[in-house]
Amino acid sequence: MLPFWIALQFLSSLPVSLPGMPEPRQMGRSLLFYPLVGVLFGLLLWLASNLLSATAAPLQAALLLTLWVLLSGALHLDGLADSADAWLGGFGDRERTLQIMKDPRSGPIAVVILVLVLLLKFCALWVLVERGVGAQLLLAPVLGRAALLALFLSTPYVRAGGLGAALAEHLPRRLAAWVLAITLGGCLLLAGIWPMLLAAAVFVGLRRAMCRRLGGTTGDTAGALVELLEMAVLVGLALGL
Repeated sequence: MLPFWIALQFLSSLPVSLPGMPEPRQMGRSLLFYPLVGVLFGLLLWLASNLLSATAAPLQAALLLTLWVLLSGALHLDGLADSADAWLGGFGDRERTLQIMKDPRSGPIAVVILVLVLLLKFCALWVLVERGVGAQLLLAPVLGRAALLALFLSTPYVRAGGLGAALAEHLPRRLAAWVLAITLGGCLLLAGIWPMLLAAAVFVGLRRAMCRRLGGTTGDTAGALVELLEMAVLVGLALGL
């Protein structure tokens, strides 16, 4: 179970303590449990929604979004902010884009993108809460983290060394394909075809943009993928797709 605890420690702010520095092989295997972490997030959000059922819809949506951000420790929002700055400031240049991503400061474009993404998530949650959100709360967190597995399975990691490189190098690819297929099959049964097609379109579009600009992915662009895909799925559900 060590790979699961590695995944949970990395992807969440939950109090997980590991016995020591994991081996690279265990790091790679932890990717297999990313969708399961998404399931845990979704169940916690669903539980919170039930506990807040008597709360007015706008406040409930705001509290659910706050819990969502706290659960992830804003990890993926940070990647989204860095990617937004780099994509604008990189002027299409690969090395400049990668350099800007390393800068911990956030510029105006990062702030604007973060506000828009969180605003769209909040409004979509508001609509879903008014409809009686139910098990749909599982879909976006699960698909977001399954997208990370799909990304590392299909896309080169462009920064040498570091956590992302270890994940990509030691990922058991055949087993990862089975985990991804089972996860997507479960999501398809939960939500139907249209949210899945929307998620697939977002994944393909963002992956293509990464490959054209960078030749692959980084930790920041992977985080941006999670946030944008989650937002798209929530908005799609709110629109009735």
